[in-house]
Amino acid sequence: MSSEGNFSQYRAHPWHGIPAGPDVPGVVNVYVEITPNDPVKYEIDKETGYLKLDRIQRTSSLPPAVYGLIPRTYCGSRVAALTGDGLEGDGDPLDIVIFSERPIQRPDILLEARVIGGLCTVDKGEADDKVVGVIESDRAYGNFSDISELPEVYIERLRHYFETYKWVPGMDRPPVTVERVYGREEARKVVEASIADYNDLIGRNPSKAVGQ
Repeated sequence: MSSEGNFSQYRAHPWHGIPAGPDVPGVVNVYVEITPNDPVKYEIDKETGYLKLDRIQRTSSLPPAVYGLIPRTYCGSRVAALTGDGLEGDGDPLDIVIFSERPIQRPDILLEARVIGGLCTVDKGEADDKVVGVIESDRAYGNFSDISELPEVYIERLRHYFETYKWVPGMDRPPVTVERVYGREEARKVVEASIADYNDLIGRNPSKAVGQ
């Protein structure tokens, strides 16, 4: 049997080739790009789907949680509208951070997460939300349903990381600001908006469609 036109034998593109989740917007798939305490910034290469080295972190700021993206999402006009102030989206898949009681020590893996909240983040004038989630099978955090249930120090660490990880000496101010922290219901709206933005993206750019 010819395999011509059959792409099932190849690895799916983590952004385009995997569903957004089993029960969106409440439970989503996550492609992990960075693990906690990693001094190297990795991110998905949008063209190939491989994980690439983006930069060696210049400062001592380290991610306090698992960091990745939700497949088939995009931060466009709808996500930006939820942020307000006439901003544009940053043009990337929607970011998500995951708290796990057991250490997850390798990137380039998939997991499922329950959405419990998020951070309204602005990066150089562009909306760049960070959704927050937990793994349902996690014995410590799996029953959490809203970000308000997380210890406050965890939110402080997220704020500190995102407001400092792109700052370098000589800058007048950090390029990233966390405008506010929001709960589960708003986070679900952000996920829904990012899926709608993704559908618009594919409509405008057929070459980005799954399998092409």
